Amino acid sequence: MQQTEFRTLVYQYFFFGWLFRDVTCGTVFERAAAWRYNREQARWLPTYMWRWLGWGLAFYGLGGVLEGLLDAPTLSMLFYVPGALSVPVNAVIAAAWIGLKALPGPL
Repeated sequence: MQQTEFRTLVYQYFFFGWLFRDVTCGTVFERAAAWRYNREQARWLPTYMWRWLGWGLAFYGLGGVLEGLLDAPTLSMLFYVPGALSVPVNAVIAAAWIGLKALPGPL
C-alpha cells in the first residue's frame, strides 16, 4: 500500500477539487455520468465548510488574543487574514453545494 505524502493530505483536507470530475469534456453520456458522480460527491461539501469555519474561527480567535492580551496588532494580522479569508472560501463551497443540488444536469 502506497503512503500519501503529508502535503497531499493537507491539500485534500482543505480543498475539495480532487473529489470531482470534469463535466465539460467527453461524450454526452460521459458528461452525464460525471454530473451524477459530482452530485454524489457533493455530500462532502458541508464537511469542508465546517473545516473552513472551524479553522477561520480559530485563527480569528488567536488574532484577538494576540491583539488584546499581548498588544501585538502587527502579529495578530497574521491570524486575522486567514480567519477572514475563510469567509469567501465558505461562500464558494456553499455556492458549489447549492448548485450541485439544485441545478439540472447537462443536456
